[in-house]
Amino acid sequence: MPFFPFPADWTPITVFNYTLMMLLSVLCFYQLILFVVGLLKGEVSYPPAKRLHRYAFFIAAHNEEPVIGNLVRSILDQDYPSELIDVFVVADACTDNTAEAARRAGAIVFERNDLARKGKSWVMDYGFRRILEQYPGRHEGFFIFDADNLVSRDYTRIMNDAFDQGYQAVTSYRNSKNFGSSWISAAYATSFIREARFLNNARMLCGTSCAVSGSGYLISADIVRGMQGWRFHTLTEDIQFSTFCAMHGIRIAYAPAEFFDEQPVTFKASWKQRMRWTKGFYQVFFTYGLGLFKSFTLFRRFAAYDFFVTVGPGTIFTMLSTVANLAFLVVGSLSHGFLATAAELDSCLVSLIAMLATSYLTFFIGGLIVVIVERKHFHCPGRWRFVANLFTYPLFMLTYIPINVVALFRKVDWVPTPHNVAVTLDDVVKEPTA
Repeated sequence: MPFFPFPADWTPITVFNYTLMMLLSVLCFYQLILFVVGLLKGEVSYPPAKRLHRYAFFIAAHNEEPVIGNLVRSILDQDYPSELIDVFVVADACTDNTAEAARRAGAIVFERNDLARKGKSWVMDYGFRRILEQYPGRHEGFFIFDADNLVSRDYTRIMNDAFDQGYQAVTSYRNSKNFGSSWISAAYATSFIREARFLNNARMLCGTSCAVSGSGYLISADIVRGMQGWRFHTLTEDIQFSTFCAMHGIRIAYAPAEFFDEQPVTFKASWKQRMRWTKGFYQVFFTYGLGLFKSFTLFRRFAAYDFFVTVGPGTIFTMLSTVANLAFLVVGSLSHGFLATAAELDSCLVSLIAMLATSYLTFFIGGLIVVIVERKHFHCPGRWRFVANLFTYPLFMLTYIPINVVALFRKVDWVPTPHNVAVTLDDVVKEPTA
């Protein structure tokens, strides 16, 4: 939360703003510590695994014909014994040739046509059940990927090193395969790389639990068998699973195994996706908020506190501050001095401008540090996009403010994001780095 200059004249709205600011600053101070740890202590590493484990790669796919084959081939083309890897694709209500493209690439394909239960979480439940029934006891862990992803050649080996240490879940380093497509995709890439290096990596170094995010994570087969499928069905099933683990003391590890994700290119597509994410955060907070609070206060689980702050106060306080300040400005202005003086309206406006300005500066500095430290991971065809991203990334992050407000009041359904960037792993990594 940004730091505002001390106000000269206290008014009710400035008291409200500063109370929220101070409370959120105290709650989120630990995230600054995590950022410093991620900056100074480098990247976590593991000793070589004593055993090579057998894995299933699970991919949910809806009309993904252009990209599914490249993902399957990148999975099968790793420096890990192919006999220890099975690739499963659930072609969900597809109207194209996704299933055939996946089979040609070497995947085992299940076709699903349940239009009543839409969304990735229901596809995961269906697919896991089929695998457990048809291949009982065969796999020790399940990798979860989206059809647009690509995996680096050492991905499974690095993840296996972490899994061999006994962790029940492991998340990884999420990069972008289309950084240079637009300012939107560039901002997504910066955000996910920051999350990997300066959040999950730092959490791991500090001995607390990490979070899985969308795709690119590994879950022990014991968990999947225990659930007899998948039991998390909010709009953000990944955050729901992470929060459940934090609340019950199940530690999610992080490993610096890199995979590549396709990011939305247009603001409209980004708005829809992030609206779903934000709505999912609300769902998780209102479902697990009390449980997280009890887990932290009664059992001293720091991960529970971390996720309580992550899924709740930041989003809710931003929404409250935005709505309160805008309402005060509108109603106060229309009252012509009856409900608010000119000085009070000016104070409110200054608070809003200060919040936006300091937020922009905070994101700019954070983004600059990310691209300097992790520059070898930024694959972009033109340096101009890389430089411009330093200034547009903070703008992208500020657009979460209206999203936080709208998502609270609007009904949001799961809608698939189309993927059309049909590139191979070699295409991505041959792009010049920043």
